Amino acid sequence: MKTYAPRARDIERRWYLVDADGAVLGRLASEVAKLLRGKNKPIFAPHADTGDHVVVVNARGVVLSGSKRESKQYHHHSGYPGGLRSVDYERLLSTRPSLAVEKAVKGMLPKNRLGRKMFAKLSVYDGAEHPHAAQKPAPLTLGEVPRWEGLPAPEAPAAEKPEKAEAPKPRTRTRRAPAEETAPAKASAKPPAGGGSRAKAASGTASSSTRARKASGETKSAGKQSGAAATDGPATEKKTPVRTRRKKDEEES
Repeated sequence: MKTYAPRARDIERRWYLVDADGAVLGRLASEVAKLLRGKNKPIFAPHADTGDHVVVVNARGVVLSGSKRESKQYHHHSGYPGGLRSVDYERLLSTRPSLAVEKAVKGMLPKNRLGRKMFAKLSVYDGAEHPHAAQKPAPLTLGEVPRWEGLPAPEAPAAEKPEKAEAPKPRTRTRRAPAEETAPAKASAKPPAGGGSRAKAASGTASSSTRARKASGETKSAGKQSGAAATDGPATEKKTPVRTRRKKDEEES
């Protein structure tokens, strides 16, 4: 069984409208974070953004449980020495309620580029009006799991798949050589029929011819060796000088 991994073509973005009037801030933030991450979908993967767009209205109606409205503090630092600013939530909810909802939701998302991409799909408004009527967001109550039918179609098992019809193989005829062309080749390969005497005679002539060739080759090699020895070796006869020859000729005359 292969592990399923969501791809871009499998992700379907939808729009949901959440009414925050009378909702607890923490419960609201957790439900909105689930929708932004896509944890309500069967194709959820922690490394991918499979979530939907969420529009939160009536943020000024958010409530805090217990005494958090007076004791809870919102801290902000400017980045310079002595730049720490603290505001209690009672004042924050009266002046900027959308900021309180955004801060709570952002704290429940991953702290990386993936979390920032998910947070960009959130839109929070203090009142009941919003500019996303063209997207037709579906109303969603807290705790309700939206129905999602965006799963890819399952593949048919191997047994139910239709078998492909095999294409007919082309008929090819092999060309046979005529008997006249093959007969000489066979005759040259096999000894001539007609008795053992003829075969022996043919073999005898072949052996005699090879012997004659060997003998001629030996004589040639011997002649070459003797010629080389005659040219390279020292002279046996001594040459007589010209004066002695003249004297001998005069005496004989």
